[in-house]
Amino acid sequence: VQLQASGGGMVQAGGSLRLSCAASGRTFGLYVMGWFRQAPGKEREFVAAIRRKDGNTYYTDSVKGRFTISRDSAKNTVFLQMSSLKPEDTAVYYCAASSTNNADYYYSARWNYDYWGQGTLVTVSS
Repeated sequence: VQLQASGGGMVQAGGSLRLSCAASGRTFGLYVMGWFRQAPGKEREFVAAIRRKDGNTYYTDSVKGRFTISRDSAKNTVFLQMSSLKPEDTAVYYCAASSTNNADYYYSARWNYDYWGQGTLVTVSS
């Protein structure tokens, strides 16, 4: 499985961006797709995930109400719509995919994911 993330850029605080993650290869075996981010000098952290079989979504508290994860199953693409962006959202955003059918409380764990995209930089200026 290969993941290609795109859509990053620079935006002012309060603005919006939409990230895309296109999956290719043996995508039929994927259970969950997610987004993580890593700010300079910080650990990579969970942002959001979507379960492929039913579209259930999961978010970290700091982005609830501002970010929306969605999917286009026909195109094997996952999106992250980010609104009301804040400077603290500045980070490299990574998409990830899991081929393991773990319980949903593991979706925020990096180890749950087998495949990672290359990352796309989001910079939010104040």
